[in-house]
Amino acid sequence: MLDAAHSRPPVATEGIAAETQRLGFKRASHPQTEALLRTLAASKPGGTLLELGTGTGMGTAWLLDGMDASARLLTLDQNEETVAIARKYLGADTRVKFLLVDVAEFVQAQPASSFDLIFADCYPGKFYLLDEALALLKKGGIYVVDDMRPAPEGEMKSAR
Repeated sequence: MLDAAHSRPPVATEGIAAETQRLGFKRASHPQTEALLRTLAASKPGGTLLELGTGTGMGTAWLLDGMDASARLLTLDQNEETVAIARKYLGADTRVKFLLVDVAEFVQAQPASSFDLIFADCYPGKFYLLDEALALLKKGGIYVVDDMRPAPEGEMKSAR
């Protein structure tokens, strides 16, 4: 899976990576996760995808790279500074919609069975509200969680 033909990054990731490093953001997805995201997105042609935690857009770029022309991605975060980077490099793609929202509130307000694939890369849907987030999947949907390392105590409390 990690040979050069399958792990070639989307063009936008070079700029995203440089700005992510400049910002000091340390929660971007790992290369193995990114390649998996592209593959899983490709398995849902015409699908409705949800990303919980846009960050700087690294995972977003890989999801978009795997999606077909009729698939749609909704990506959520509440950090304007990181999402601005994602929008800068990916905002011209009409398949993606960026929302600056409280992710926990969004998850709790959505109707069940709304998404074909969910990539949970923030606290809601990963460390809490898991049942509510899983309920958003359509039958046959895929739920992906990244980076399950324990967060520092103060960081976890501030995320709730």
